Amino acid sequence: MISRLELAIAWRYLRSRRGSRLLSFISVIAIGGIVVGVSALIVIIGVMNGLQHDLREKILVGSPDIRVLTYGEDLRISEWRGVLAKVRRQPGVVAAAPFVLSQALMRAGADYVEPVSIAGIEPAGTPGRPVTSIREHATIGDFRFATPDGRRRGAVPGKLLAERMNAFPGTKLTLFAPASTRPNAVTGGLLPRIVTLELEVTGVFETGMYEYDNQYVFVDFDAARELAGLDSAVTGIEVRTPSREEAPAVAVALADSLGFPYHTVDWRQQNSSLFKALTLEKLGMGVILSLIVIVAAFNIVSTLTMVVRDKTREIGILKAMGLPSTAVRRVFLAQGVVIGVVGTVLGLGLGVTTGRAIDRYRLITLDPQIYFIDHLPVRMQPFDIGLIVLLGVAIATLATLHPATQAARLYPIEAIRSE
Repeated sequence: MISRLELAIAWRYLRSRRGSRLLSFISVIAIGGIVVGVSALIVIIGVMNGLQHDLREKILVGSPDIRVLTYGEDLRISEWRGVLAKVRRQPGVVAAAPFVLSQALMRAGADYVEPVSIAGIEPAGTPGRPVTSIREHATIGDFRFATPDGRRRGAVPGKLLAERMNAFPGTKLTLFAPASTRPNAVTGGLLPRIVTLELEVTGVFETGMYEYDNQYVFVDFDAARELAGLDSAVTGIEVRTPSREEAPAVAVALADSLGFPYHTVDWRQQNSSLFKALTLEKLGMGVILSLIVIVAAFNIVSTLTMVVRDKTREIGILKAMGLPSTAVRRVFLAQGVVIGVVGTVLGLGLGVTTGRAIDRYRLITLDPQIYFIDHLPVRMQPFDIGLIVLLGVAIATLATLHPATQAARLYPIEAIRSE
């Protein structure tokens, strides 16, 4: 423990030469280095967290937390109703529903056709909690897929796709998709069976994510099965969990419960390359910005070394009066701790205030057509802030070891004689 005498001596050494109660200029510079490093780390890590969170939510707007799929050549689940019931009983599953994914060619009243991705989901208004939030992004119409004939032959394309194909509510769409192949009795070759489906545009959605808005068309679950030639089967089961963070654990438990031939893919595995890149980028930025704190630590080393050189005679007198070497070491350790704690606390306040101001008042605006977001988001996580605070105090404390050891090793007689 550091005694009151040691704290008093440490505070005296931190103060200005002329008896002022203010900190000396070199002490202020050392504290300023910690403030800049800690505040920069907090703001940048908050920005990385905000970008990762916003980008994740945009990417996953039409993707579930977990997908239950099956092994095999057909890549379909035939007895899906029993599987769906079992999935819904699994702990950690908030909502579950069947889905169909396929590829098709789309024509909208002209000869021009374009490849699109077809997603078959349950229409809006279906009892139960929806698995994804895609139904909330309809800018025109809705996701009920309702048509005058009562057969739910509606289609909801993405905004960019609708503008390019001039496919807005009331437009007739024709979808072509190869449902299966069969051998030709004459040539022995394989002949594809083409399924044609006539639909009507009943809505348009916009997520802000280019992949969805430019390529996807959402249709009724039964219409998608007909187009894909699945008959009564489905592509898989989509699952919603209480939070994205809980999805991997629920996916593992769900795969163990269902057993072979079923397997699960959580949201991280669906976009593993992107999220690994974002995590690596966050780690890289943290390491690079930590160098600012390390530079500030070198500043502390030089500051305390100058104090040792300047106070050599006083240290010799104190040791001659009976102050042990361990107490001298604690005096300089106390200086480093004070510099580290004060700098870290000020940096914490500056970083949190700056980050909240940037996020709340949208101080840094972006072009949403390029970055998918209209401002720079900042999302601060307590774990990251706590880690940065510990880093700032720890580095400042470690920086005092060499000067403190140097001061403790001074011999009283030689220290008093020094000029």
